[in-house]
Amino acid sequence: MPVTIIVGAQWGDEGKGKIVDMLSDEIDIVARYQGGANAGHTVVIGDKEYVLHLIPSGIFHKRTTCVIGNGVVIDPVALMDEIAMIKSFGIRIDGRLFISHNAHLIMPYHKMLDVIREKDAGDQKIGTTGRGIGPAYIDKYMRTGIRVVDLLNRKTLADKLKANIAEKNQLLKKIYGAVEIDVDKIIAEYQEFDTKIDPYITDTMMYLNNALKKNKRILAEGAQGALLDVDHGTYPFVTSSNPTSGGACTGLGIPPTAVKKIIGIVKAYSTRVGNGPFPTELNDPTGERLRKIGGEYGATTGRPRRCGWLDMVSLKYSIQVNGISEIALTKLDVLDDFDEIRVCTGYTVNGTPLKSFSSEVATLETVTPVYKSFKGWKKDITGIRKYKQLPPATVKYIEAIEKLSGTKISLVSVGARRDQTIVR
Repeated sequence: MPVTIIVGAQWGDEGKGKIVDMLSDEIDIVARYQGGANAGHTVVIGDKEYVLHLIPSGIFHKRTTCVIGNGVVIDPVALMDEIAMIKSFGIRIDGRLFISHNAHLIMPYHKMLDVIREKDAGDQKIGTTGRGIGPAYIDKYMRTGIRVVDLLNRKTLADKLKANIAEKNQLLKKIYGAVEIDVDKIIAEYQEFDTKIDPYITDTMMYLNNALKKNKRILAEGAQGALLDVDHGTYPFVTSSNPTSGGACTGLGIPPTAVKKIIGIVKAYSTRVGNGPFPTELNDPTGERLRKIGGEYGATTGRPRRCGWLDMVSLKYSIQVNGISEIALTKLDVLDDFDEIRVCTGYTVNGTPLKSFSSEVATLETVTPVYKSFKGWKKDITGIRKYKQLPPATVKYIEAIEKLSGTKISLVSVGARRDQTIVR
């Protein structure tokens, strides 16, 4: 029962889309297990760039089936726009895309509440994308959420929406002083959406488990990164779901015994979007240089990413939490022209070394990184396809990461394109 899980090992934006796309050539099913349209997975094929938010990154391979699991929260508007975009490229989706009937839907009031709450948060802003992800998960755990299956029964949908919107209107009007939502308009919109999404709705848990019995190869695709996990990340500056490997089982309905490999996607330096502690952040020309060369702007929001050196303390924590068995190292080419490259190997607080990573914000905001320096290779590596052809300084950097992390680096990305990857 061969399941491979792909997890972002840092704060997201590690380049998961490219690696999932590349591996999908030998995969039967790619299944997205959490998050929503707040994700932005970029795939570059030839000279064309594609950004996916909900549909798994394996969609560009004709023989690969894609699944959106029950752990994902779905924005109907974003989903239909994405389906239309994929079809416009001449890519067949019918019979290749399946959506869990148990996935929860993002409603217009979720987006409104997301934006309003963030605006009123003052110094406690999380840095949310405003896509309604958090409020949708709140309703899920409040047991008042609207699921895809609810679209199949118009009376049930209307009854649930009326109850939910009555409550949300109280919040919007009396607490936030916002305009109330038109109940009938939303009911009409979502009933229309039902006719469009119906061909894709499937019991994906059953579909995936039947596929496992047939020994099909499944790739579980996570969104965001492990350090943004709601349980194991830098809470409260986290996402609203579990991007860690454990989230794949609950988000897809597959057994842990089916998982055979967990690949952690690791950027050769570190970035973070939104607020929250970031020990190796560089608020200087070097950080700006990393941002410019790496094109570090959010694929979903366009926001500039905060940049810093690779943080081995947080990475080792992520490897432990996820059970990462191997690493795909991405965006190594961004470091091509640096004279010196630094890696954080430890933290101190008031001169005292910390024994391990702490996800507690108060602690992380006071740590001082301890760095190890490496000589830059000062050579363009984007055209290299064999590991032995890499400059000695590049090899030294890669193997230092392996040694410090205790985890093998099996893939090295030296550019954005699918073919710019070295397999070790």
